[in-house]
Amino acid sequence: MPISDLVRQAVRERANYLCEYCHSPERLSANRFTFDHVIPKSLGGSDEFDNLALACRRCNERRYNFVAGVDLETQEIVPIFNPRRHKWEEHFFWTNNGVVIQGVTPIGRATCIRLDLNDTRYPQEDSIRATRRFWIQTGLHPPANDPCQPF
Repeated sequence: MPISDLVRQAVRERANYLCEYCHSPERLSANRFTFDHVIPKSLGGSDEFDNLALACRRCNERRYNFVAGVDLETQEIVPIFNPRRHKWEEHFFWTNNGVVIQGVTPIGRATCIRLDLNDTRYPQEDSIRATRRFWIQTGLHPPANDPCQPF
């Protein structure tokens, strides 16, 4: 059964219209954001409201059905960020004046790597970092409803 329009809107509102992983604003995206299953359906997750997160396409595609990643600092396998259990500001903060998301906990660091939140695999001019710079120049980033201001 597809996710109802009412649930979709409630998920968007709960997320303040931000990707719950990288905090990109949906209103600036060329595409509507997707609904990520925090516990993937392939691992027994459901379409229930409490298992859904608003996600930009790049985060949703990179997350795939992963629920864990490696924290390079501790070399441990840890759960990746779960927007239903964790607070973004406890695991991440903005650096480089709002261009780069820095993981500050094992969960944050593993999530930055697993989801490549800063597009480190691509040249800087072709990455989300270039997009964030543009948003900053136009006064659109970080979003006003983002509790994590850049440092």
